[in-house]
Amino acid sequence: MFKVLICDPLSEEGLKPLRENPTSQVDVLTNLSKEELLDKVGNYDALLVRSQTTIDAAVIHAATRLKIIGRAGVGVDNIDLQAATEQGILVVNAPDGNTNSAAEHSIAMLMALARNIPQAFHALKNKQWDRKSFIGVELKGKTLGVIGLGRIGAEVAQRAKGQRMKVVAYDPFLTLEKAEKLGVTMGTVDEVIQVADFITVHTPLVKETKHLLNRAAFEKMKPGVQLINCARGGIIDEDALYDAIQSGKVAGVALDVFEVEPFVDHKLLTLPQVIATPHLGASTVEAQEVVAVDVCDDVVRYFNGQAVKNPVNLSAVPKDVLKKVEPYLQLGEKLGSFVQDLANGLIEEFRVVYSGELQDIDVTPITRNVLKGFLRSRLGESVNEVNAKLFADRLGITVIEQKTSQTKGFTSLITVEVLTKAEMRKVSGTLLNGLGARIVRVDEFIVDVPLEAHLVFIRHKDQPGAIGRVGMSLAEERINIATMQVGRAERGGAAIMMLTVDKHVKAKSVEKLKTLADIEDVIAIEL
Repeated sequence: MFKVLICDPLSEEGLKPLRENPTSQVDVLTNLSKEELLDKVGNYDALLVRSQTTIDAAVIHAATRLKIIGRAGVGVDNIDLQAATEQGILVVNAPDGNTNSAAEHSIAMLMALARNIPQAFHALKNKQWDRKSFIGVELKGKTLGVIGLGRIGAEVAQRAKGQRMKVVAYDPFLTLEKAEKLGVTMGTVDEVIQVADFITVHTPLVKETKHLLNRAAFEKMKPGVQLINCARGGIIDEDALYDAIQSGKVAGVALDVFEVEPFVDHKLLTLPQVIATPHLGASTVEAQEVVAVDVCDDVVRYFNGQAVKNPVNLSAVPKDVLKKVEPYLQLGEKLGSFVQDLANGLIEEFRVVYSGELQDIDVTPITRNVLKGFLRSRLGESVNEVNAKLFADRLGITVIEQKTSQTKGFTSLITVEVLTKAEMRKVSGTLLNGLGARIVRVDEFIVDVPLEAHLVFIRHKDQPGAIGRVGMSLAEERINIATMQVGRAERGGAAIMMLTVDKHVKAKSVEKLKTLADIEDVIAIEL
């Protein structure tokens, strides 16, 4: 018999997998104070929460019997994953339960936006029978731009096609085959926003998508474009959006998510062209039921000795293995993140090669961390060590783990190779006693670079003055160079610079560097 504590309100229908399981005892105790939770949690084998209850390190340390924590929903910000992993506690969530609800809400917002439904209702409530002010537009024949064609984005695209809209979409992992299967036109972000009458975003909020729709993006859009964001606050620059509406460039916007929530006192809400809801994308009876069923199913599977479907953190790793691989976990993640910034195009193959001492141990946890670092900058925080391989499989990326006896002069070496339709990129790293994690090779160039937070990778021609011009340009931007490494294939030929700098290098500074003589490419990398 395993005991389950449910701390937040869950759908009773969703609890059926646990209620009907003869080996489980379910206690629903909501609204517990922190002290009450600390007092009771030690009596339970499983703990289920939504977002209201915080499961921090203190709670986890008090949970001496706890084997699994279930989060009925996607985000796990209220659970200390590191503390749970250290205690050998598995954390599971329900990432798919809100797909349909979120897609339906996006379509509802699209239609309400097109026909001015909230504004007309508000006028009618105020005893105004005004038909002329709220003339809308038909969706039929209009072009919907979908930025982010994952589970929710694809569902929105299908529903829009049901309204006989044309759909043009961007996603970093969108293939021509998938686009043809969905019946959408594939394009870059710029191509999508230039042709769309309506634009809806469905990406995670990561560094690449933060303020993706900004002032520069608005300038490229059609006059009278209308926007929908039911994904994540921060994808649209709210200040730039306000100005774009005021100028008439944006005719309307529907928002369900905001950079700061609750969102109740913002200048956007003063504009008649804005309609908004308080983060209701997943707020349906059905979605709440599905997430409860999914997480309860996983708890039952776990105690039946079966593999869970939606793990969030690492399952237990034998202590002797963990001791050997743990020093390399952060190195692997940073190498994955680094090579992601270098690679262009759709990823076909992802290879991790281990040599030296690493060839004799189980490196699976390291490979998972490499994949996590690579995919997180594209897919967001939902990618972790456990589900990274699953995400790679879904995206059609072949992952190869290889070991070799060739040490290339290092006690241990990790090489990450990424093959795209356009090119092969690779980076090698190691741990040096007293110096920590280092990059020792980028493509064919030998370097020795610390894995610092702010890096600049530059391809250039090996010509006099190139290094000096880069230094002067960064100095003009008040960016201090901490270290610099250069590598070249041959005198006067292709070469690279690897810089560690003291702060983030902004896009405008990168573009300025690209204009310098003999500079071929510049990439700012954040680790």
